[in-house]
Amino acid sequence: MDYDNKPTGYYDNVRHEMIKYLPLDAKKVMDVGCGNGAFANVVKEKTGAEVWGIELMPDEAVIAEKTLHKVFAGPCENYLDELPNDYFDVIFFNDVLEHLTDPYTVLQTIKSKLSKGGVVISSIPNVRYHNTFMKVLFKKEWRYESYGVMDKTHYRFFTGKSIRRMYEEEGYTVVMHEGINKSRSIKPILYNIPVLFMHLDIRFPQYATVATVR
Repeated sequence: MDYDNKPTGYYDNVRHEMIKYLPLDAKKVMDVGCGNGAFANVVKEKTGAEVWGIELMPDEAVIAEKTLHKVFAGPCENYLDELPNDYFDVIFFNDVLEHLTDPYTVLQTIKSKLSKGGVVISSIPNVRYHNTFMKVLFKKEWRYESYGVMDKTHYRFFTGKSIRRMYEEEGYTVVMHEGINKSRSIKPILYNIPVLFMHLDIRFPQYATVATVR
């Protein structure tokens, strides 16, 4: 997959909008897909937590190693069995699960790595986002791009409904699930007028989810 040609800033995206879901009493945090550690460093500053990372790209992992407590370089599936059980208060997947061939098995496996009351926090693109959805519906277009909802490195595509179902089917209770980074365009509102505003989820390019083991 073409991970070497991502736009500038792809691997040092802090994702400030995801910080609000972070429990401030978390003591041990895992950031899967940590990039160069930019987001994980904000987590450290906010909580003083011990923060680990897993990063696919080796050069970015080397940078992350300079500030995080422990970093694994390579596909996250290769390291799940090496993680300690009952250990992490939070495991982040910021725009990661859609890049995996089998996110369901990954979510099932990492349940045992969470401490009692620990949470998984993810952001996942919404394929019903109006910029994507309307191209499919009216232009019959399914064009991959270098980043965003139609990122060519995505293996899986989700809607808000299917994200929730994935978590629930893997034995989680979803405690927070909401659209994030709402579009400023008036288009999704106009599109909703004929359908009595029944499809307002198309305003959101991503969904943030917080889930705990059932």
